[in-house]
Amino acid sequence: MPAFGNPAEGQLGPPVPGIIGNSPAMQEVYRITRRVAASNASVLILGETGVGKELIAGAVHQLSHRRSGPFVKVNCGALSESLLESELFGHVRGAYTGAVANREGRFEAADRGTIFLDEINSTSLTLQVKLLRVLQEGEFQRVGDTTTIQSDSRVIAASNRDLMDEVHRERFREDLYWRLNVVPIEIPPLRRRREDIPALVTFFLEYYSELNDRYVVHIEPAALEAMTDYHWPGNVRELQNYIERAVVMAEGDELAESLLPEVVTGSSARPPEGILTNDVESLTTAMVRQGLSSVAEDAGDVHSQIVDRIEREVILQVLQECEGVQTRAAARLGINRNTLHKKIKDYGLDQPEDQA
Repeated sequence: MPAFGNPAEGQLGPPVPGIIGNSPAMQEVYRITRRVAASNASVLILGETGVGKELIAGAVHQLSHRRSGPFVKVNCGALSESLLESELFGHVRGAYTGAVANREGRFEAADRGTIFLDEINSTSLTLQVKLLRVLQEGEFQRVGDTTTIQSDSRVIAASNRDLMDEVHRERFREDLYWRLNVVPIEIPPLRRRREDIPALVTFFLEYYSELNDRYVVHIEPAALEAMTDYHWPGNVRELQNYIERAVVMAEGDELAESLLPEVVTGSSARPPEGILTNDVESLTTAMVRQGLSSVAEDAGDVHSQIVDRIEREVILQVLQECEGVQTRAAARLGINRNTLHKKIKDYGLDQPEDQA
């Protein structure tokens, strides 16, 4: 993903490098980002897939006193447990089949810098114990070794799931949660900052026009209206994808509505009423009306049930549209294939629909 340009001139406060958006929701993100960057505190970035969590992590690093050190990124959802442990902590020769030489891990590489752990919710409980030790003691051991290695690295983690909910479901350690969640930064989904869409569209038009040697510089009003009205389940990453496609397919210098997919311009562009509201009561009402589930008394549990059900339905719909091809579906959803495969298993979508 290309780095976003600096916010528009006139934005309140100093700009956060690499981010576009002047909405009140993003102003709060910028305020917290600037404030926490000056410290050594662990940061937990929360938000849906595609909102730009990696960009905010990069901004925290660039604004910190560690900016001259390395910024190391690890997608925890892209690797199996054994491979992820080796990736994070390294291994010694002979630690396992195929380990033909000593290998430095990402925590070593991030010494005096920052390590960004994306999709931290994907880690196993066993690996979480080792991550907790790094956060508490600043030390770890390579796989297959007994030598303790020190690491002076700042940890920024990100999750597209509510980690406290994962704690309640006993899928995430509570002690690790509190170690990571020193300063949380919650990035709003694109549908809650629609006023930023025109600036994002303009940026991506310019970027992909230059990248593809095209000259698409105008936006048809109907196209901008359709994009502003669309609910963007894939957030900024989905917008970026559609703009790139439009630039490549445009015959002239204008981004026309006809260049956008039907999901943006058609009747499916808007979600069911009430489904995307923040209000738990409205969500519960919508859930009851649709017969999706019985309503629990605990509001947090209700919210979790709703989010899980919506996510399952979205994944099922995209899989059907992609004729079951998981690589295409993952790209459409803005997640990696391993994450999609895990979600398919979690939601029972690998079974026939009448048995799921």
